[in-house]
This record gives sequence, structure tokens and C-alpha cells, in this order.
Amino acid sequence: MDELQPYRTGFHFQPPKNWINDPNGPMYFNGVYHLFYQYNPYGPLWGNISWGHSISYDLLNWFLLEPALSPKEPYDINGCLSGSTTILPGPQPIILYTGQDLNNSQVQNLAIPKNLSDPLLKDWIKWSGNPLLTPIDDIKPGQFRDPSTAWIGPDGKWRIVIGSEINGHGTALLYHSRNGTSWTRSKNPLYFSSKTGMWECPDFYPVSSGDKKGLDTSFEGNNTIHVLKASFNNREYYVIGNYDPIKDQFFVIGNDFMVSNTQFQYDYGRFYASKSFYDSANQRRVLWGWVNEGDSQSDDVKKGWSGLQSFPRSIWISSNRKQLVQWPVDEIHKLRTKRFNITNRELPGSVLLKIPSITASQADVEVSFSLTNLSEIELIDSEAIDPQILCSQKNASISGSDQSRSSIAQDVDKSIYGAFLDLDPLHEKIRLRSLIDHSIVESFGGKGLSCITARVYPKLAINEQAELYVFNNGTQSVTISTLNAWSMKEAQIVPI
Repeated sequence: MDELQPYRTGFHFQPPKNWINDPNGPMYFNGVYHLFYQYNPYGPLWGNISWGHSISYDLLNWFLLEPALSPKEPYDINGCLSGSTTILPGPQPIILYTGQDLNNSQVQNLAIPKNLSDPLLKDWIKWSGNPLLTPIDDIKPGQFRDPSTAWIGPDGKWRIVIGSEINGHGTALLYHSRNGTSWTRSKNPLYFSSKTGMWECPDFYPVSSGDKKGLDTSFEGNNTIHVLKASFNNREYYVIGNYDPIKDQFFVIGNDFMVSNTQFQYDYGRFYASKSFYDSANQRRVLWGWVNEGDSQSDDVKKGWSGLQSFPRSIWISSNRKQLVQWPVDEIHKLRTKRFNITNRELPGSVLLKIPSITASQADVEVSFSLTNLSEIELIDSEAIDPQILCSQKNASISGSDQSRSSIAQDVDKSIYGAFLDLDPLHEKIRLRSLIDHSIVESFGGKGLSCITARVYPKLAINEQAELYVFNNGTQSVTISTLNAWSMKEAQIVPI
């Protein structure tokens, strides 16, 4: 790791330099994983937005290609914004993306591979009929973006949703097509909410209620539940429901968008504009999210880069069918090296226990705790309290948070994050997994029922100077049932 760049990550995806934001159009095609992303080829701040393109064979190591789409045409001259890929019969992959045109209106465009025999699909051609869709009628020019992966219905028509805001309501506009090039707006949206504003980056896909296997976006079957995700308020909110493919109606089960402060989110930290895809090679659905910086623009200019992608996560529905579960893809095990282990160790209150021999700035840590005495518990109404505000009020960061202790740099966001976890501590262990990678920490609670992503910019605890501890800030003892910590190798991200 470069001593002059202590905040660059070792196993998260980020180009060597410049700005990135939303993951776009991830897909698995002919044995190759493709990750596209919003990218500025010329600098570390937002602008000149193109579709960066990288490929991988294992979701760990990446080869950097030239941008797949660049803002050069009248319909995208002010930016090739977010979108998705779909693999049509043939097989024929296509890109649907939002372009910001000469008038700064958002329009929808199509691109196809120049040469399907190229295993890397390096070159893409924009469709001669672009733009396919323009903001008309009740659609505002600046509120029409981010087409989803398409799915095919029993009538043979393809469907997509596009993020918008209609009459003040966050909306997933629904469009259908016979061929992928001519799209017609449906009379009714797939779904909308009167309690939110503009929806960005909508995602709509099925999940199996019987196991962890992922499903193709067009899958229909008896044990199938659908997920609708929308990005707004700098968060990733989702609802679970039943989809009627005949009537194109989506019926939400349980909480709707913004019903309470504990509405379901992919991540309760710094994670936005996510995109999922079906990995047919491993029968799983994989999710990425954009993790932006928490330092200043001047810091980004000095670094020469800004933004990274979360580590790819498998995503499925929980056994009680009430919420989603996320977990780092299994390929991460290939990066593990030196291991440290603890089992059945009592940890008294107000104790710090150092974890030796691990590269604390680049680590994978799994720990489970058991509690035996809950006589002095405090009851909290989880439906009425925002967990992030609660954690701030309780000052939970004073004795343990890297946000407060080691991020002594100026002009750095030091937000405290929080999430509720639905478990019975008398009969279940409290489990936490954290991926630590220099300036990013991704934490998974309850085997992935709640996720929190944070950025940290330590002045002292960098590279070899970082140390890893397990701590108990409570007044009563807890038991470390198991703790496994691994040093992590660096992934390779190189030009091709």
C-alpha cells in the first residue's frame, strides 16, 4: 500500500485515479463479469460523466478497459448517466442508459456491443434511433432517469422501470417493448409513493422464498417474492411484495416506503445508487453500491481520486420472508491469509482486548457474542426512534468508534450510524462481521440482516500503525463465543 495514499483500498474496486460513482449495468456474460460505473476520465470531481468499464473472472481481480460510453452525441453530451444491462435472446446484451442532452433534459438511450465475438465486449455502439424515450406529458425534464434491467412477461413483452417524480410522488414508471428498441409507457406506474420525492436508480427483481439462490430477473414461479428498491434521501430503501405479471401490478407486503423510521434499507451508512444482477454461473443475485467520500473536494483533488464500490454482496430473502439478507460473496475467502482465533473468552466490562498478528488496516473479522444476564435491559420503541439518532444521543461512539477516535483529520464527515437488529439475545448470539479496508469499513450484523458502511480517514492508525481490538464498553461481562480475524491480500486492478 502506497504510504502517500493511505486511504486507497486494497480489495474494494476503484480505478487508479479519477472520480467514480454509481455502479451501472453489472452482468455475467459468456464467462466474464462486467462492471460499468459512472466515471470521469479526466479528474477526481464529478463531470464528463462516462460509463467506465472493467471485467473480472472472480469478482475480486479486475481488468480496466476504456470507457464503454462517452458523452459525445446531442442526446448525451452533458453526461452518460446511470442505467442497466439486459441480455436479450440471442444472446444479445444491451445497455439502456440515461443521457443528459443539449438542453439538460434526461432521455433514455440504447447501446449494443460492436462485436459479439469479442469476449470482453470492449466496444459499444450507440443506437441510431437514440433517444428512445424523452420526458413528455407529466414527466419533468430533470426527473426521468436510470432505466432498470428489463424482464419479460408472459405476453412476450419486455418491461423496464425508470425513476421519476410525478405530481410530487416518487415513482417507478413502467415501459414495455417487443424488441428492446421501441418502448411504450404503461398507463399506470409499477409503483409510487405519496410520502417520498424523486426516485433514482430503481431496481426490481424476484427472490426465492425457499433458499438463498438468486433468480433471473424474468423468473416467474410459485415461491417467488419481488423486491422493489428506490434511491432517495441518500439512502437505499426497498419494499417486498407480490407481482402480478398479467396486470403489471405490484402489491407490497408489510411496510411501505417511509412508513416508519425503521423502514428497510440495504445499508444504514454511506451506500447509494446500488445495482444488482443475476449471476447465472453461481445462481445468485449480486449487489454493488457506490460508497462516496467523506472528506473534502480539496482532499479529493490532492488524492487524485474519489469514490469506490462496495465489496460485492450476495443478496437473498430471510427465512421469515420479512427482509433481505446481504453477505460478501464467497470469493472473498481467497484473499484471506494469516488468521487469529478466540473461542469462549469472557470479556469483562470496560475492557479492550488487542487482536495480534493481523493487518488491522486490511482485515476480515467475524465475531459472535453471547449474553447471560439481561436483568437491566432498556426497552426501546424501534418503530418510533431513528437508530442513527439514538446512537448519537446515547453517545455510543465515545469509547469505541473509529469515527470519533482516529478520524482527527479536519473537514471529514464523522457521522455516527446505527441500525436495529431483530434477534433474541437470550437465545441467539450477537454476530458481527466487518470488512476493514483502509478508509472503508463494511459491517454486517446478524449474519447480514443489517449492514452499515462507513468511511474513516485516520491520521495515526494507518497501514502498519493500525491496531485491531475487541471491546466491551458495558458494565457487565459478555462472552466471546468465537472470533476469527484474517489479514487480507490485495486484489489486482490493472489495465488490459
